[in-house]
Amino acid sequence: MYTVDIEKKCGCVKKSDLEFPKTFEDKKEAEFEALKLANFMNANFCKKHRFFVNEEGNTFKIYVELSCPSVS
Repeated sequence: MYTVDIEKKCGCVKKSDLEFPKTFEDKKEAEFEALKLANFMNANFCKKHRFFVNEEGNTFKIYVELSCPSVS
């Protein structure tokens, strides 16, 4: 059994209909879903955070970090 989970739920995650954790029988399926979710959140959420995936044993954890402000 493989799990996709998120480290912290920022406001955007809390407002979305995304639910964590998600479980999968297949490792590749779990990895694909984690990467797909991180890409979706990076493209569609507020841009104040950046989401990335790290594999930790049988869990693909989505981490949240503050995005660097752009320099003009």
